[in-house]
Amino acid sequence: MGFGKYDPQQVEDKWQERWTESRCFEVEADASRPKYYVLEMFPYPSGKIHMGHVRNYSIGDVVARYKRMRGFNVLHPMGWDAFGLPAENAAIKNKTHPAAWTYSNIADMRTQLKRLGYSYDWRREIATCRPEYYKWEQQFFLQMLEKGLAYRKNSPVNWCENCNTVLANEQVEEGKCWRCDGEVEQKQLEQWFFKITAYAEELIDDLKLLEGGWPERVITMQQNWIGKSVGAQLTFQVKNSDTTIEVFTTRPDTLCGATFMSLAAEHPLVEKLIKGYGKADEVRAFCREVANMDRIKRGAEDLEKEGVFTGAYCVNPLTGRDMPIHVANFVLMGYGTGAVMAVPAHDQRDFEFAKKYDLPMQVVIQPKGETLDLSAMTAAYVDPGVLVNSGQFDGLPNDQAKQAIVEHLAATGLGKPTVNYRLRDWGVSRQRFWGAPIPVVHCDACGVVPVPLDQLPVRLPEDAQVRDDGRSPLPLLESFVNTTCPKCGGAAKRETDTFDTFMESSWYFLRYTSARSIDAPFDADALKYWTPVDQYIGGIEHAILHLLYSRFFVKALRDLGYTDQAEPFKHLLTQGMVLKDGAKMSKSKGNVVDPNSMIGRYGADATRLFILFASPPEKDLEWSDAGIEGAYRFLGRIWRLAEELSEAGALKPIGPVAPLSELGGELSGPAKDLRRKEHDTVRKVTRDMENKFQFNTVIAALMELVNEIYALKDGLKGTPQGDGMLSSALSTVLTLLSPVAPHLCEELWGCMGHKEHLATMPWPDFEESALVQDEIELVLQVNGKVRGRLMVPADADQEAVRQVAMTHENVLRHLEGKSIKKLIVVPGKLVNVVAS
Repeated sequence: MGFGKYDPQQVEDKWQERWTESRCFEVEADASRPKYYVLEMFPYPSGKIHMGHVRNYSIGDVVARYKRMRGFNVLHPMGWDAFGLPAENAAIKNKTHPAAWTYSNIADMRTQLKRLGYSYDWRREIATCRPEYYKWEQQFFLQMLEKGLAYRKNSPVNWCENCNTVLANEQVEEGKCWRCDGEVEQKQLEQWFFKITAYAEELIDDLKLLEGGWPERVITMQQNWIGKSVGAQLTFQVKNSDTTIEVFTTRPDTLCGATFMSLAAEHPLVEKLIKGYGKADEVRAFCREVANMDRIKRGAEDLEKEGVFTGAYCVNPLTGRDMPIHVANFVLMGYGTGAVMAVPAHDQRDFEFAKKYDLPMQVVIQPKGETLDLSAMTAAYVDPGVLVNSGQFDGLPNDQAKQAIVEHLAATGLGKPTVNYRLRDWGVSRQRFWGAPIPVVHCDACGVVPVPLDQLPVRLPEDAQVRDDGRSPLPLLESFVNTTCPKCGGAAKRETDTFDTFMESSWYFLRYTSARSIDAPFDADALKYWTPVDQYIGGIEHAILHLLYSRFFVKALRDLGYTDQAEPFKHLLTQGMVLKDGAKMSKSKGNVVDPNSMIGRYGADATRLFILFASPPEKDLEWSDAGIEGAYRFLGRIWRLAEELSEAGALKPIGPVAPLSELGGELSGPAKDLRRKEHDTVRKVTRDMENKFQFNTVIAALMELVNEIYALKDGLKGTPQGDGMLSSALSTVLTLLSPVAPHLCEELWGCMGHKEHLATMPWPDFEESALVQDEIELVLQVNGKVRGRLMVPADADQEAVRQVAMTHENVLRHLEGKSIKKLIVVPGKLVNVVAS
C-alpha cells in the first residue's frame, strides 16, 4: 500500500500533537545525567514571527535535539520579552491597552512557533510582564539598593521626545533613538542607576573565561565598551578660587606640556567658571549645542574641533603655568572626569584645537637623536622619546617618567595612580508606563523608602489608560501613586518611573530553571544543576547591551547569594541575518518573506531545512524561492524512497548503522558499498555537528547518502541482506536528519515499523572497520594530464600499482614513441608517468 502524496501539514500536525501528548521534551534536573542548557534569545511579542526568528530558533532546536540524542538531559525553554515601548506605542495606535495587545500577540506567536515543531518545554514559558516574574527583579533591586549597587542621582540623560523616555547611552545611535529614530536631546533628571562600574575589572578580566566559547569579535566589542585605561588622576587648581579640576590621563609624562584645559559641555563646573564672565551666554549656547550632539561623532577622530573660552584659568601643578580653560566639543563627560589636560605638542586632537584657536604649545618629549621644531610641526608627536622642558625629569625615557611624575605629585597630594573605565553606570529609570514599577516610595519625612519585601510585587495597574501623547499615566493615577510610608506610616507617593526593559532580559535565563517557583526566584538545586547556559544563540546586535548587562546581573546575583556562577553563557553563537535581494528584510523595502506562508506552502520541515542548509549559521543567509522549493523536493525524494522500499517489502524495523550480525553476516558488493557510505556519513555528520554546528555540510552529506541509496537500491531489493542494508541506511538518514526535519523523519520512522519516538532515540555511532575499502580508485596521468582511472586492491603495494598502471590501454596509447623517465606513485591517489 502506498504512502500517498507527501502532505507536510498533515504529518506536522500529527507529530506536534503526539510530542505534546507524550511530553517528550519536558525535563527536570537529574544529577545522574549530564545536562545541556541550550537557549535562543527570547523574542519581543510583536505578533508575528519573521525569518530571523525562524533561523535563530531552528538553529537552537537542532542543537537541542542533537544533544538530547547524544544522551544529555536537555533544557530548551521559550518565553517572551514582553515589556517595553513597542507594545505601548502599538497600544496607543490601536486604541487598546498594552497588556491586552501583548497577551494577544503572545498567544499568536506561541501558535506560530508550535507550527515549526520546536522542542521547547512549554511548561517553563515565562512572560516578563507578569507580576510573578517582575516581583523577583523588584526584590533584586531592593537588595542591590541595600548593598549600594543601586542608587539615585540627578544626572544629564538622553531624552527622546517621541518616546517620552530616557535612553541609556548604548540606546542612542548617531544622535537618534534606537527605537523610533527620533532626535535625542539632553535633560537633567533624577534617575536610578545600577553600579555596573563596581564590576568593571571583573567584567573585563572574566572575558578570558569566554575565550574559545564566544566569537572573538564579541569579546573585543565587550572589551572596547568597558574600555580599561591605566593612568593617573591629577588635580589642577582653578586660579583665584578654591575650586579644583580633577583630570584622568594616561600620559602623565606630558604634564609639563599641558598648556590649556578642555572641559566637556556637560561638566558641572562650567556654570561656576563662567559666573561674571561677559560672554557667559555664548558659552551656555555652545554647551547646549554640543550636549545634543551624537556622542559617537563627538568622539570621532575626524570631528572638526570647536570650543569656547570660559574666561577662567587653572594652574599646571608641575610647572605653575596658567592654563586657559575651554569647553571643547570633542571632550566627553562619559569618559574619565570630563576634563582633559591639553598637551597640543603630543596629542593630535589638542594640536588641531590649539592651531585653530592660536593656543600655546610646548614640546616635552623629543625622539632620540632628534630635536622637534614647533614651527615646523604639522602634527603632534605621539611616539616614545626622552623628556625635555620638564625640569627635574629631563632626560628620562617617557615610560619611566610616567611613574616618576605621579609619585612626585602624590607626595604633594596633587596626583595618584588610577585605573579608568569607559563604562558608565547603567541608568535603569524609564518615564513610560509599560514596564516593571520601581519599588520605592517618596515620603516628605523619610525621603526615599524601599517597599518591604513582603509587599512585593508592586503591581503595574493594568486598568490604567495609556495616553495618546505617550506620556505615562502613572503620575496622574491616584490609586497607584498615593500610598503610605512603610517607615513612618505617613502619606507617601510611589515612584512612577519603571525599569528599563533590559532589566528583564538580564536574568530571564536563570528563571527558566524553576519558572513556576512561587516562594523564591529560583530553586537552588535546579539553578545549580542547569546553569550556566551551555549554548546561547542570538544576533550580533546584542553583543554589547544585553550580554554585558546579563554578565553584570549574574555577578551581582552571585554576590547576593543566589548563584555560584560568574558568567551566564558558556558558549555563544551569533547567527547571521536573513537577506533578500542582498538587503535585510523590511516592510519598507518590500522584501519580507512571511514564514507562515512558507510553512503553509512547503511545510515547517522544508522551511527549517532550507534556512539551515543555505548558509553556515554565523554567516548571512540570502533567501531564495528556488532554495526552499529544492528543500521541499529533497524531503519528497526521501518520502518516495521510503514508499518504494515499503511497496517492495524491503522496509524492516532495523535501526541505523545496524551491526553485521543483524544484517546476516559479512557483506559484499553493493551492500558493502552502501554500508561504507552509511558509516562514513555518520562520521561526517557527527563531526560537523560537533564542530560549530555546520548544518549546511551536515545536510549535504545526507543528500549524498540518499543519492547512494537511490543508485544501489535496485540491486539490493529482494534479498534479506539487501533489504536489511537498505532499511539500515534509511534509518540512518532519518535519524541524522531528524533534528533538522523532525516531522517527516518521525513519520517515516514509524512507517518502518519502529515503535519508539525517533526524538527519544540515541545518536548512532559509526564503526571504523566499516570505513575500510577493499578497492580504491587511482587517477592515471601521463606527464601530469589525466589519461584514465583504475581500481586497485586497497592493500596493493607500489610495485603492484606500477605494474597494473602500465597495462592501461589509454596510458599505453599516450606513451607510444616516448621514453619513460620516471613513474611516480602517490599512495591512494594517483600514478603519474613522466615520459619524453
